[in-house]
Order: sequence, then C-alpha cells, then structure tokens
Amino acid sequence: MPEIQLGAHTIRSHGASVARIHMHDWLILLLLVVIDIILNVIEPFHRFVGEGMLTDLRYPLKDNTVPFWAVPIIAILIPVAVFLVYYIIRKDVYDFHHAILGLLFSLLITVVITDAIKDAVGRPRPDFFWRCFPDGKGVFDAVTRDVRCTGVKSVIKEGHKSFPSGHTSGSFAGLGFLAWYLSGKIRAFDRRGHVAKLCLVILPILTAALVGVSRVDDYWHHWQDVFAGALLGMVIASFCYLQFFPPPYDADGWGPHAYFQMLAESRNATQCLSPNNGSLHVQQTELHSVYIDPQETVQVNSWDSSPMLDGHGSETTIRH
Repeated sequence: MPEIQLGAHTIRSHGASVARIHMHDWLILLLLVVIDIILNVIEPFHRFVGEGMLTDLRYPLKDNTVPFWAVPIIAILIPVAVFLVYYIIRKDVYDFHHAILGLLFSLLITVVITDAIKDAVGRPRPDFFWRCFPDGKGVFDAVTRDVRCTGVKSVIKEGHKSFPSGHTSGSFAGLGFLAWYLSGKIRAFDRRGHVAKLCLVILPILTAALVGVSRVDDYWHHWQDVFAGALLGMVIASFCYLQFFPPPYDADGWGPHAYFQMLAESRNATQCLSPNNGSLHVQQTELHSVYIDPQETVQVNSWDSSPMLDGHGSETTIRH
C-alpha cells in the first residue's frame, strides 16, 4: 500500500509539478512587472503648486537613509531566507513554493497599486521646492502663479510622487507577509500566552515601520504618505497570505492549503485502490498510546509531531 508521509515532498521530487499547476500565477506575476514598468515610465499628474503653497514644500533635498536598492533586500530576500531555512528543516515544497508565490504577489500587487496612485495623485514631496528650483530662485506663471520648474526633469518627475510612500508600502507588503508566516509556524495564537512568540511576530512589522519613519525624516514623504503606504502594504499582505495559508490561529495554520488538499487527495486515491473497500494505511505524524488503569479509565495521549514549533500535545481522558 502507498503511504502518506509528511515532509517527503521536496523540490526535486515535487517541485516541477507544483510549479506547473501554478504556471498561470507566475505568468500573472510577469504581467504585474510589465504594468509597474509602464507606470514608472509615464509622467505623473502635475498638481497645481502655487507660489503660496511652497511654504510646506521647502524642506532640504536629502539622500535616502534607506536607498531604493535596499527595499528588495528587506522585503524579499529576508523573508525568502526564512522560507528557505524552514524548507531545509521541513522538506515541504508546498510550503516553500506557496510562501514565495504569496510573497511576490503581495509585493507586486502593492507596488502596482502604489505607483498607480502616485501617478494619479501627483502630490508634491516635502522637498519639492529644491527639486523644482535647485538654484533657490522661484519662477512662476504670470497669471496663475503656478510653478515653472527649472530643475532636472527626472528629479522634478520624482518630486510629484509623494503619495503614498513606496518604500513603506513595499516594506509592509514583504515583512507583513513574513509576520503572518512566522505567526503560523510558531503558533503565536495558541492561547498559551507566550509573549516571546508575539515579539518575534512583531519584529518584521517594527522593521517596516522604521523604514517608513526614515522616509519622513529624509523629507521625501509627508506623514500621511507613510501611513497610507503602511496600511496598503499590510492589507495586501494579509489578503495574499490568507489566499495560500489558513489563519495562524487555525489548527492547521502551520501549513498551506495546497498541502492539506494534497493529503486529502492522496487518502482518497489510496482508499479507491484498497482491496478492503476503504482500508487506508497512512503513516501518521501523531503517536498514540492507549492503556487502561484499574478504575477502567482509558487514557489517550497524543503528541503532535507536525512542524509547529512548540511541541506541546493534547491529552484526552475518557471514563466508562
């Protein structure tokens, strides 16, 4: 009889088949990349900026504390490193594939929405004056008093993309997804009150928040831009995680939906092939011991050896 063995699904044995099933999802990811490239090429809406409106837009033009190239490292490479460590321990290609797929969807959907809103709103950055007039001499329309920028075109273009913050939304999309992932793996919401688990879950969110704070400190964004970016990234991350994984407080919150669906299909297939009409031989991941004491009490102990990191089991007592 075939056996169902947890953790026996590696990239080598099942990776190609899992990726083939989700080929259309990977194609959609490529489409999102193309859309975002287009959104970054087109010119954003140039909102009217009158001479009297520049009072709050005269902050100094500074370099980024968190450069653009660091955002993919923070939002992609760090979560993928965590996924890889768990895969090495668990050897579950379903978890590894769906974690990466969900992470990329979270980031790309967030980035596309963020850049689309940036182009449509065209809000000036806090340092817009120095982008528009690098020599400090303002030039305005004789009638409307709208700005007539004299700076570098690419710098001016970037100055019309303040709302929402892309650094913040991207960081929350990636690290927010990681926070969901960790909460499921360590069973942070198992009702045992382990605060250390909660601290581990909050750590990625705190990192994303510090990225957002740096955007205000660098005068690249208003605080409203950062708040909107954080909210957008976290909401998208939550939707994408729950698309592939159960909620962390669920009994099966440690694994992806596809994994449990595969187990159910394997059991059904084995039952159909069984000559005993439904007898199924499954290698269990739980160890059960049954004994009867002198008072006719049946004690059943179950220690769950699934990859939930707390290792505590449950105990059920049945009296006759």
